[in-house]
Amino acid sequence: MVEEPTGERIPGRQPTGRLLPYGERGLLVEVDDLHRALALFELLAAARERLAGLEDVVAGARSVLLVAASPGALTAVRAEAQRALAALGSGEVPTAFHSGGPAPEQVVEVPVHYDGDDLADVAELTGLTVTEVVAAHTGTPWRVGFAGFAPGFAYLVDGDPRLRVPRRATPRPRVPAGAVGLADEFSGVYPRSSPGGWQLLGHTDLALWDLRRDPPALLRPGLWVQFTDADGAS
Repeated sequence: MVEEPTGERIPGRQPTGRLLPYGERGLLVEVDDLHRALALFELLAAARERLAGLEDVVAGARSVLLVAASPGALTAVRAEAQRALAALGSGEVPTAFHSGGPAPEQVVEVPVHYDGDDLADVAELTGLTVTEVVAAHTGTPWRVGFAGFAPGFAYLVDGDPRLRVPRRATPRPRVPAGAVGLADEFSGVYPRSSPGGWQLLGHTDLALWDLRRDPPALLRPGLWVQFTDADGAS
């Protein structure tokens, strides 16, 4: 059953999320988990083509933010969100969400030097050898789930499930730009030097964020990432 901010419930629908006001033009849709958030994002991103009043759709780990073109368009945007939640509740998710393999033009290759300070720790945490960690990280394409934390930072999902590891107990005060890491169910690449607690596997020489590029972010929702071993060992 879909729940409005007022607590009103819409009969005939399964419990998939709730709608929260987000300023005069925004609506935040909260759901229970990452995969529902990503499926909802795909449904609503597709709706932008036919719903002129929907200006932007932004995915999060457990939410999707909808931005209306004007306060007057918010009613139609809310109705679209309710339809999408009902579709999720009935199991109607985008075909692409289930199809697995990305089209070649959707894949960004990211060469990695697997020399990270936490590589041995990740091997111990996962029960794999270092060589197997590298093979697992490069063996499965990762999907860009959503962006955040810093400009150009993408949370990558759907990689090898054996690589799920916790964040470091003590974050580092400085992680260099280009560092490639793991945290929980995500992989990611630091676009610039910053504090961080991810387990570091290695680094890439690619620029994740470049204002001279259009768009500046190399990794964006809808794209996939194929990590490769830059040094040829796996």
